[in-house]
Amino acid sequence: MANILPQTMEKVQHAVLGPRGGDKVSDLGKNTKEMTNKMRLTTDYGVKQTTADDWLKAVDKDQAGPLLLEDPFARERIMRFDHERIPERVVHARGTGAFGKFRVFESAEDVTFAPVLTDTSRETPVFVRFSTVLGSRGSADTVRDVRGFATKFYTQEGIWDLVGNDIPVFFIQDAIKFPDVIHAGKPEPHNEVPQAQSAHNNFWDFQYNHTEATHMFMWAMSDRAIPRSYRMMQGFGVNTFTLINAKGERHFVKFTWTPELGVHSLVWDEALKLAGQDPDFHRKDLWEAIENGVYPKWKFGIQVIPEADEHKFDFDILDATKIWPEDLVPTRYIGEMELNRNPDEFFPQTEQIAFCTSHVVPGIGFSDDPLLQGRNFSYFDTQISRLGVNFQELPINRPVCPVMNFNRDGAMRHTITRGTVNYWPNRFEICPPASHEEGGYVEYAQKVVGMKARMRSEKFKEHFNQAQLFWNSMSAVEKNHIINAFMFELDHCEDPVVYGRMVKRLADIDLGLAQTVAEMVGGEIPKEGRPNHGRKAPALSQTEFPAVKPTIASRRIAILIGDGYDPISFSGAYAAITAALAIPLVIGTKRSKVTSSDGSTSVQPHHHLEGFRSTMVDALFIPGGEGSVRTLGKNGRALHWIREAFGHLKTIGATGEAVNLVNTAIGLPEVTVSDSGEVHDSYGVVTLREIKPGSLSEAVTIAKGAKGFLESFFWNISQHRNWDRELAGLHTQVAY
Repeated sequence: MANILPQTMEKVQHAVLGPRGGDKVSDLGKNTKEMTNKMRLTTDYGVKQTTADDWLKAVDKDQAGPLLLEDPFARERIMRFDHERIPERVVHARGTGAFGKFRVFESAEDVTFAPVLTDTSRETPVFVRFSTVLGSRGSADTVRDVRGFATKFYTQEGIWDLVGNDIPVFFIQDAIKFPDVIHAGKPEPHNEVPQAQSAHNNFWDFQYNHTEATHMFMWAMSDRAIPRSYRMMQGFGVNTFTLINAKGERHFVKFTWTPELGVHSLVWDEALKLAGQDPDFHRKDLWEAIENGVYPKWKFGIQVIPEADEHKFDFDILDATKIWPEDLVPTRYIGEMELNRNPDEFFPQTEQIAFCTSHVVPGIGFSDDPLLQGRNFSYFDTQISRLGVNFQELPINRPVCPVMNFNRDGAMRHTITRGTVNYWPNRFEICPPASHEEGGYVEYAQKVVGMKARMRSEKFKEHFNQAQLFWNSMSAVEKNHIINAFMFELDHCEDPVVYGRMVKRLADIDLGLAQTVAEMVGGEIPKEGRPNHGRKAPALSQTEFPAVKPTIASRRIAILIGDGYDPISFSGAYAAITAALAIPLVIGTKRSKVTSSDGSTSVQPHHHLEGFRSTMVDALFIPGGEGSVRTLGKNGRALHWIREAFGHLKTIGATGEAVNLVNTAIGLPEVTVSDSGEVHDSYGVVTLREIKPGSLSEAVTIAKGAKGFLESFFWNISQHRNWDRELAGLHTQVAY
């Protein structure tokens, strides 16, 4: 053997697999002048082209004539373009992503031997893809929908794909129903309408006929389904996996991501408008934050149940339509993830990335969760359909560890394999299987005794307790949003059978909820419902997940100005916003330069009032300046900006003469404004009538915690929205 194969392991790998290149990044558009001067246009096969403007023709004396099919350069360009598109994902087609890193700060060696979860000195590269579920690639980001949250860990032991959603449960218990739930949610087959919406007959007909979906559709009608940002939503593995430790002990586990920025959502009217005004809102938001160095972070948590305790709960822990309540199984946060690099090119990275729930590493395993078992088959099959059998050789999908096996051929094979054998066992003993001690994946020795049957356990048949738990745990504001969501969705169902039956289903959750919705959508008002158990789990409410610390980092703050603006309050606020790592966006009555009241400075706005809307920012600031305020006051769109932002519960700040403008625009006696040199905060409308020297010019006062206008303004923004405004009903009294 030594005489036949004297190579090192590295040489053996090369002999078996051939050269494996990494991600090759083409820096077109980013080159130095020297590099650019050396580069020439070539075909895909490397031949330099003399022109890219003219197809080879048979020209006459007037230099006109037919195109010749023999032109290989033109054929390549056209045919290459014709085949740029691959089949889009059946679900999760609309998505975006970023690179980052993951580390554990507390070893989980008590429950797993997987180094990615035990080695606190290790930093694991990751790529995360966020997505909607129902819509096509061309749909909008802000539709009401579940969001995908899929993480690819490039571990030293191989690829680990944690494929999850922003909601911890799912519509179905068994994977065999997946085609039906997706068919029901997708556009209806007779007219391909509606796009990226659950608000139609088929979806709600399915929900009624599958009581196991009751818990999930409550989450889908909550604010979780309209996140403010991908950076401000939780992620869940959804399914029950297993962890195996060095002693061979097995634990059941659920995985959770919780954002450092807190869990926040849009309001429904805002989400609807953004779908038309800026359909790329979420993908732009992620890109912008990373580009500005405000890297989003998530805490990584595990919920763990020892194998011996599997049956000690009143629900089946393998049921994907159920959560593991925090009071019964607390989340243990052991790691963190940071996304810090945007893709170099969308298609080969974000679009060609392929996730499989079956991709796990030693120390992590599967349970008998019937939804997970089906996903393990479906995801792998889907990637072969979309990308071909060699999808794992694409740069974005390649492991960072050595890959050595005898898989061969197939479309788009990248690896060139040298050698005379392509099988095991072979006479050279090349690539023998690994032992457990060498890091090989060993299935847990689970004892299985049973009979073949199409059936589920009795605990799988209970479908309402956790739906009630979710409803009971919502705050008053969140309950109101859920009611409004049902009103909207069922109003779009034309079939009385559909919305009539769904009203009855809501009575299985809460009678008051059902009666309120029934009256609005035209269903028969139920007289009685299923008794509510009254239990709560506070952690289900978004209000239980504030930011790690109050921050306005990465928040977009619009500054509205016209000619004659106050340069002191403008520059002070702009500097403070920037220092706090938020994003100031100057919005003018025009995009041409706007001049200050003393003529000393001028600013070119990022946008003008008609080209940008209040839905695209988190807060408004309007500096004083008599001329600016007079111009804004005569501009209907400026007034609309203020009213719309107020209706969407956003923080509004104004100084000097702008205080009167805000007061006029809102016009509610309950919302009072400053009438002196003191800062006044009323329902998140922060005003300061007199500008004292230096009161807005020192951004450092925010860091020192000094009392003042900016401190109050920033604090309100950090709270995301002023929910007291909604509780008082003030947001609907302003026409927006």
